[in-house]
Amino acid sequence: MSDDPYDVLGVAKTASADEIKKAYRKIAKESHPDLHPGDAAAEARFKAAGTAFDLLKDPETRARFDRGEIDASGQERPRERPFYRDFAEQPGNPYRQGPRYEGFGDDADIFAEFLRRQARQGGAEFGDHGFRARGADAHYALEVPFLEAANGGAMRITLPGGGDLEVKIPKGVADGQTLRLRGKGGPGHGGGPPGDAYVTLSVRPHPVFAREGDDIVMTLPITIDEAVLGAKVEAPTISGPVKVTVPRGASSGQVLRLRGRGIAASGRAAGDQRIELKIVLPKTVDADLARFMEDWRKTHRYDPRKGGGA
Repeated sequence: MSDDPYDVLGVAKTASADEIKKAYRKIAKESHPDLHPGDAAAEARFKAAGTAFDLLKDPETRARFDRGEIDASGQERPRERPFYRDFAEQPGNPYRQGPRYEGFGDDADIFAEFLRRQARQGGAEFGDHGFRARGADAHYALEVPFLEAANGGAMRITLPGGGDLEVKIPKGVADGQTLRLRGKGGPGHGGGPPGDAYVTLSVRPHPVFAREGDDIVMTLPITIDEAVLGAKVEAPTISGPVKVTVPRGASSGQVLRLRGRGIAASGRAAGDQRIELKIVLPKTVDADLARFMEDWRKTHRYDPRKGGGA
């Protein structure tokens, strides 16, 4: 497998940031260790995609890689020694810098300062007691049941190296949303702080509910007599069943609205639940129902396709 981050993610070098993110999410979902326990190849693809995304998601780091200044792991590439340094070190050169170039004096101070600046840009620094660096960020994918995404909750991720990580799911998270867990990434070096963990969520479809913005939509079957006469029936919501009133003379496709029964994400007003009614006939039309409808039709015929009424 190529270690080139563009090849790992399967994108062109001209790919946009959104294209890179989309490619990473796809690989993370397909190759996550939770979905392929014991599959070393899938785990390797998952880790490689995370490393590639770490490098390309930051515009500055990506630009440095494109210029050849760092390699696919983010490490500095060795640079050629400038020809004038070789010339300066020739024994007969009257401008030879002598021992200062070997690590003493002003040149050493300038070089040390250069390293400090480079290290700060990469999240590391050189202190009085050695190298200190922030830990690497970690990237995970997590499938969340529909109701947990709507109402919030907590789940655990099994880590590739063993152990697990608790992820608190806020109310109203959306499919594709990424949560940042501060300090839950890789350990720091030399006493540096740990990295962060980024968890990309995919919301599992629900057999009854669907989400449109902050509204919950569903279809509610009703009987022919409930439609004609009206009724109070039980309808499910994301927070439990409630009683709703089916109006007298209801039709299939008619929508009932339950205010405030939709997604209640933090910082936003709660959405609504929209219930579309669907008249469902009994599996078997018996003789009594057929006879009643025949008699009724003789005096109450109407054609809804022409907008007429009884």
